[in-house]
Amino acid sequence: MTAPPDDVTSGPPPGVRHHRQPGDGWVECACGRRHWGLHGAAGLLLTRRDAHGRPVAVVLQHRAPWSDQGGTWGLPGGARTPHESAEDAALREAAEEAGIAPSAVRVRGTSVLAHPDWSYTTVLADELAPVEPSATDAESVEVRWVAVEDVDGLALLPAFADAWPDLRRRLWATGDAPSRDGHTPTGGTPGDPSTA
Repeated sequence: MTAPPDDVTSGPPPGVRHHRQPGDGWVECACGRRHWGLHGAAGLLLTRRDAHGRPVAVVLQHRAPWSDQGGTWGLPGGARTPHESAEDAALREAAEEAGIAPSAVRVRGTSVLAHPDWSYTTVLADELAPVEPSATDAESVEVRWVAVEDVDGLALLPAFADAWPDLRRRLWATGDAPSRDGHTPTGGTPGDPSTA
């Protein structure tokens, strides 16, 4: 889930579906920034692979203009609800925002970006059954498969742009490699496609 703006008058258009959760809200972090998700946040990096297991495309979300850092591309994801695991949150958000059925994906692992008062978990998953993502609520202009080699050409959410080189390397990795950017891998992918 993308974060709404501070100005409540510029939220989603009237009559457009928008999923609200108990964990929605800003955290003022000791790092000097604010982050979306009272209980942390999570997002799904869904990968399509070819017959040889090579990553060929990932699902990306074009964020609605009214959202925090709107107009950029990142991962479907958002705030965790109380007592919700990061994997469950990422799968729920991907279903809400992109119409991705949890049964159509296989989770490969997670990576946590930890701040003093907040954390973001990227959940790395592969497509098991054909997935045709689409924008299913007001938080997205578009959700679609993007060829791995075309990701750099999009206007990426700044935190996702910073994370993408390592994310891309991890798409090709067969095992877990330690991260050099402050993320703690637990089988997958770092990055904060929200508001790290």
